[in-house]
Amino acid sequence: MIHDLGAVALGLVILLIAGDLLVKGAVNLALRLGIPALVVGLTVVAFGTSAPELLVSIKAVLGGAPGLALGNVVGSNIANVILVLGVAALISRFHADRVDVRQSYVTMLIGSAGFVALAFFGAFVWWSGLILLAGLAAMLWQSYLHANGAPDDLPEGSEPGARWWKIALYLGAGLIGLPIGADFLVDGGVAVARDFGVSEAVIGLTLIAVGTSLPELATTVMAAIRRSADVAIGNIIGSNVFNLLGIIGIASLVGPIPVGPEFLQYDLWIMLAASLALIPFVFLGRDIGRKTGLLFVAAYVAYVLSLIL
Repeated sequence: MIHDLGAVALGLVILLIAGDLLVKGAVNLALRLGIPALVVGLTVVAFGTSAPELLVSIKAVLGGAPGLALGNVVGSNIANVILVLGVAALISRFHADRVDVRQSYVTMLIGSAGFVALAFFGAFVWWSGLILLAGLAAMLWQSYLHANGAPDDLPEGSEPGARWWKIALYLGAGLIGLPIGADFLVDGGVAVARDFGVSEAVIGLTLIAVGTSLPELATTVMAAIRRSADVAIGNIIGSNVFNLLGIIGIASLVGPIPVGPEFLQYDLWIMLAASLALIPFVFLGRDIGRKTGLLFVAAYVAYVLSLIL
């Protein structure tokens, strides 16, 4: 038991470090090649920060544990909204009326609804994966058009003038570390599921989902401290869209991902409900304060307890 939990913890640490290094390397490589910072932010950074979840999902599918892959994505989306945003709101109030993320939020809702609709076919296979990836491409193009003309700020992880050897070191360490971390995390997660006598899907929805949401938690907490509501909410919305359309889209091209009845009857609807919970803040501009944060965190705890009890 201790050994298995240690493998999960080690896998998470390696994934988080390797993912950060990969993003830094990819961002600086793109900038050195003359790719505009705006395009880098919409593509390289977004994909790079989703790399841990992607590697975990691919490893899970190849390793015969597709329920863990689907649980990781659905659980991460639930955790991103009610746990990550809830914890951040306990630290500092978000003034949602100062930001406009309505277009991105509508995209997230459409993507979530489409994802649920495809789930009712019983499994995510190659053709549903292509549909999800087409939706992701359309979302990226829409974001590019919407942001065209906005200030071309340097994305997170950029180091202007970084030397080629440093970029190669970042990329190499990230590319080597990600699969190693995914191996530890998935193998440890499957073993923990067996130890506790629960399904791989439940471990994916809880332990691994929270673990792979740590980058979003760190970013959102820092945004709360800096009172940057746009960064916090935008980070969560962007992460959720990439989780659904990008990660499952790619993973389903590797192998079929069956959708268990528990997802169709419960977890997918919790994911939709969590997404819809943001409507008062996105469209009505209501502040996200400590009471809301406490309510969100309590709701997440109740959800996790409902899975394991």
